Amino acid sequence: MLEEVAGFESASPRISHTTAEGALRLSPIEGVQYRLARPVSHQHGHLTEAFRTDWGVTEAPIVQVTLTTTFPHRIRAWGLHKFTIDRLFAASGSLCVVCYDGRRESPTFGCINEFFLGGRNQGLVVIPPGVYHGWKNVGEDEAAIISMPSRLYDYDGPDRWELKWDSEAARAVIPYQWP
Repeated sequence: MLEEVAGFESASPRISHTTAEGALRLSPIEGVQYRLARPVSHQHGHLTEAFRTDWGVTEAPIVQVTLTTTFPHRIRAWGLHKFTIDRLFAASGSLCVVCYDGRRESPTFGCINEFFLGGRNQGLVVIPPGVYHGWKNVGEDEAAIISMPSRLYDYDGPDRWELKWDSEAARAVIPYQWP
């Protein structure tokens, strides 16, 4: 019957982002790790752990903590590090955090990971060096990410490269279209 519906040949079946058990249906890029947070509610408000060493997601030290806010519908991508491990905790708002494995020698070269995180679904994404990453605030309010890199920001020689998300070069390298 659907074959008789105009445009059906161009439609694709919906794929759930989670399993029936609630786990993300995702094959992480080599070295990328994620952990959803579990807020604990009490009579004074809520507490959420953003990072603990005993989670085992990385042994790299936390040397700096920054809070970055992003206005609604803005994209901040693509960032890349040569040495730094990035740990991004989506704290508030509605964020689409995306990683792209551009490392030619990686077993997951060319793979994309997409995480929908924020105030209602807080979580941590650990990103190894050599993996492009960025995010879009897909919500109507300002969104916040807490970054806990493994290396101090060097003002005179930052370990940060950027490939502007809307450039022709980015479109040629990263096969991703922001929602």
